[in-house]
Amino acid sequence: MTVSNQQPIHVVGAGLAGSEAAWQLVSAGIPVVLHEMRPDRGTDAHQTDRCAELVCSNSFRSDDAENNAVGLLHEEMRRAGSLILSAADKHKLPAGGALAVDRDGFAEAVTKSLIEHPLVTFTRGEIAGLPPAEWDSVIVATGPLTSPPLADAILTLTGEASLSFFDAIAPIVHRESINMERAWFQSRYDKVGPEGDGADYINCPMDKPEYLAFIDAILAGEKTEFKEWEGTPYFEGCLPIEIMAGRGPNTLRFGPMKPIGLFDPHAQRRPYAVVQLRQDNALGTLYNMVGFQTKLKYAEQVRVFRMIPGLENAEFARLGGLHRNTFLNSPKLLDTSLRLKAMPRLRFAGQVTGVEGYVESAAIGLLAGRFAAAERLGRALEAPPLTTALGALIGHITGQADAKHFQPMNVNFGLFPEIDPPEGLNKAQLREWKAGRKPRLSQRALGDLGNWLAR
Repeated sequence: MTVSNQQPIHVVGAGLAGSEAAWQLVSAGIPVVLHEMRPDRGTDAHQTDRCAELVCSNSFRSDDAENNAVGLLHEEMRRAGSLILSAADKHKLPAGGALAVDRDGFAEAVTKSLIEHPLVTFTRGEIAGLPPAEWDSVIVATGPLTSPPLADAILTLTGEASLSFFDAIAPIVHRESINMERAWFQSRYDKVGPEGDGADYINCPMDKPEYLAFIDAILAGEKTEFKEWEGTPYFEGCLPIEIMAGRGPNTLRFGPMKPIGLFDPHAQRRPYAVVQLRQDNALGTLYNMVGFQTKLKYAEQVRVFRMIPGLENAEFARLGGLHRNTFLNSPKLLDTSLRLKAMPRLRFAGQVTGVEGYVESAAIGLLAGRFAAAERLGRALEAPPLTTALGALIGHITGQADAKHFQPMNVNFGLFPEIDPPEGLNKAQLREWKAGRKPRLSQRALGDLGNWLAR
């Protein structure tokens, strides 16, 4: 569908959010000029010039739409015609109950869909400052690695100080270098997920002495320091392993290295701790170290991670890294349709709005695109109900969160309005009713989303 006599809407940034926003716009018949600064100007995390490149994990997390809020968000986005979820579904890999993708195939699919669309004009180059005044409708989806000139211009416009946090990248290992005489394939609790068979992760076990020696090595290892970033907090959902290790010797064993639901077939017992690796590409030649974001220096990463049983001779396709993310104080600065209050021709989408996670970023891009399309077509469009995952997420960043203490947020059922139990239940009945909380919230969400999409 092509709408004649429509001025294009400019989307700045072709990451997950910008790509999704552009797709929603052209799906509504609105022409788009999609701006991407790569490869003219690179970032600390990206390696290609593709749209929607995944720079950290290759997982979109749980795909369980009934019991997990991010899985519910997946399903809502599918029903809303998401390009990101469509490409993810076509390039998914075995990952237990998670939706993991071949990162190269996924990014290539998103890029091809956009470049080949007749309503998309793709342009390379940095937008160094505020978008030109003649661009009457702009979606800024520049992500956590927004170029400094644009970030400074936005901060000057809003009068805000920069809010930032550290984000870290996990290493990727060549599959052929993993010692399977020590490691084994198994999903936690043998759970079967999309494209999986219940044996989707490579597990590297540790006994207690190995684990304690590993923790000591992490703490003693030489780390990358960024003095110009002093005072920048870490995001709790993506902590470097050395920060977790510094919180106590058992923190990692109850976090990314927890052994529950796993059984070592070589030793015929549950290990004391486990390092899990998840498939990172469709060929199965690369595996990423789950939860092993780090700021250890490169040589230290090789030395310390080769202490892990099964990784004694590990060869790394990519080592971990650290970069700083920047986001707006959205509850204070954005209205309910993601427009900047100080300059309403600018909308924001993605991680720069203060959501955390691939899916959440794309979801805000989806909403920004729909809001901008409705505005261009002269139609009213309210935000999705707070009872939906999409609505709970945008509601949080545009008003439900406390602006004084705003920090990045993943989607979770704690953002949803609760459903009150029926009156007259006894204690046993109430416990049973509460046990069905998540499926009940999900069922309500999908019903309410359907009504919103129909409108």
